[in-house]
Amino acid sequence: YAFGSIFDYLQENIFDDFKLTNDIINIGFWPGGDRDGNPFVTPEITLQVAERLKQTILRNYYRDIRKLRRKLTFRGVEERIIQLERQLYEYSLDPNKKQAITWEEFLEEMKNIREVIIKEHESLYLQEVNSLIHKINLFKFHFAALDIRQDSRQHHNVFTNMVTTLIAKGSDLFPENYNELTEKQQIKILSKVNGPVDLKLFKDSFTVETLKTMQVIKQIQDANGEQAANRYIISNNQTALNVMQLFAMLKLMAFQEKLTVDIVPLFETVDDLENAHLVMEQLYTNPEYKKHLDSRNHKQTIMLGFSDGTKDGGYLMANWAIFKAKERLTRISRKYKITVIFFDGRGGPPARGGGKTHQFYASLGPTIEDKEVQLTIQGQTISSNFGTLESSQYNLEQLISSGIFNKLNDAHLKMERSDKAVMDMLAKISFKAYSEFKGHPMFLPYLERMSTLKYYAKTNIGSRPSKRGKSDTLVFSDLRAIPFVGSWSQLKQNVPGFFGVGTALKYYDDKGEFRKVKQLYKNSMFFKTLIENSMMSLSKSFFDLTKYMAEDPEFGEFWNIIYQEYLLTKRLILKLTGYKELMEEEPSGRASIRIREDIVLPLLTIQQYALKKVQDLRKDPKSDPKEIEVYEKIVTRSLFGNINASRNSA
Repeated sequence: YAFGSIFDYLQENIFDDFKLTNDIINIGFWPGGDRDGNPFVTPEITLQVAERLKQTILRNYYRDIRKLRRKLTFRGVEERIIQLERQLYEYSLDPNKKQAITWEEFLEEMKNIREVIIKEHESLYLQEVNSLIHKINLFKFHFAALDIRQDSRQHHNVFTNMVTTLIAKGSDLFPENYNELTEKQQIKILSKVNGPVDLKLFKDSFTVETLKTMQVIKQIQDANGEQAANRYIISNNQTALNVMQLFAMLKLMAFQEKLTVDIVPLFETVDDLENAHLVMEQLYTNPEYKKHLDSRNHKQTIMLGFSDGTKDGGYLMANWAIFKAKERLTRISRKYKITVIFFDGRGGPPARGGGKTHQFYASLGPTIEDKEVQLTIQGQTISSNFGTLESSQYNLEQLISSGIFNKLNDAHLKMERSDKAVMDMLAKISFKAYSEFKGHPMFLPYLERMSTLKYYAKTNIGSRPSKRGKSDTLVFSDLRAIPFVGSWSQLKQNVPGFFGVGTALKYYDDKGEFRKVKQLYKNSMFFKTLIENSMMSLSKSFFDLTKYMAEDPEFGEFWNIIYQEYLLTKRLILKLTGYKELMEEEPSGRASIRIREDIVLPLLTIQQYALKKVQDLRKDPKSDPKEIEVYEKIVTRSLFGNINASRNSA
């Protein structure tokens, strides 16, 4: 409804002299497509999800046609509507039905109905007919584009197994010494390789499943249209070889004639963000990959991970590294006449790229390509931001208008060299502070034993397991961003949203050069947004909840490190902004947080009590395992309410 309403308004009130040819808004969908670390997402599940999406939009079209039928009882129109109603009803019952109406035929018939209404019936109910036509243009028969995603390391393992098997079977697709070749030589071979390859040649189950997924993409495109599954995201992308391995596998398994899939590299760590433009230049200068981009309308989508970036480098460094990476990627893409589209992996809280989304995109300036705004919406915020027609329309309008604001104010948004130097120094100092904190010997034990981290896996509310690896030992690199950020939120410490910010501000305060930071805050809407989002993280922190940890013989010192950084950050942010209290100029936001905190604090207190009981009982060799289980269930159950009530805690 909201998508259609916005499109209708833009078409009728702003672009009334000519027809809008671009979609304005599109929906992507990850459940059932994202298999990164999730063993439950199989090719069969992906097919079922695509079918369900198609069935959902068909049922919506059927509902709209039924409503129209009650109104369009005119000669030359009614019989057409009845025919469409029957076809859509049958198709919605069986989305795999052969010889069914196509979305193009549906659209054409609605246009014919519109012509009859205009010519013979004085344009009665024209607005309702136009609205349905707009929806067909937006959603076609796929409803939402199902994004496929897998980790580059998994691709590498599959590809290595594939090459080894093919060579052993006598195939001449790859030279026998392929695995000994340099990366550059391998890329040259991958650029030209083509299939088909028989899936039955492979015995390893994971290899078969991964390669079958590529065939499933083709099946979905054939059944629901190309847009139904036309993106493949490579998480933890580090090199051009990561992209070209997928490029080759897609061509070998399903797309011999034309590759109708956009390959989307996801750069996540600070180091990968630093090198992203070099990776893309290597791809842009590859003749075969460039030819592929030309067939995709000269567009390259690149995903940047706010969540893992913050987990890896801390709040300021992650956001600044992504900003600079976008600038470099924009420059290199424009150099090779490629339109780069940035797909931001943003979560709910500021620590995962959330917070004031409109303000963030409106602040980027002319040095960053912004022809499209693409972002992930955290699951728990979907219902709050898009759960009603009014809130959905408002939030979508905010996203659309952010790009317009950016264009209108691009000269004002450009960051001066002196301000960039200050931002650089702040990011470096905060990164150093966060890295030292992350390297503290108590960092992982604190998360594992004093937080709810391990309980996230038991809630069964995430889109995938809480960590990538299968090891019982907690490894930082395997940690998912959602449970990592969420665990700090449950402790009411919100470390990823502020740690290192205070230390960075203190550097300039100690030097007597705090005016430079104030100047940056005044000049840069980007930095102002970062500080305001960090204020939100501070406002949601409540250290009294865990103050008992300060006396803990094992973790007391570590708790105090966090608390002192919180106090420092709060003091210097208030000095920077001139506020007497956090979020002083946002009374509604402050009130919303206060109301939510009043709701969750009693539940969090119960949670802390249960966690403490579990810790104490585990130390007692005579404790009853069933009693421990009861308290663990209390912790798990408390997570549900806290996550939902906090709105953007993970």
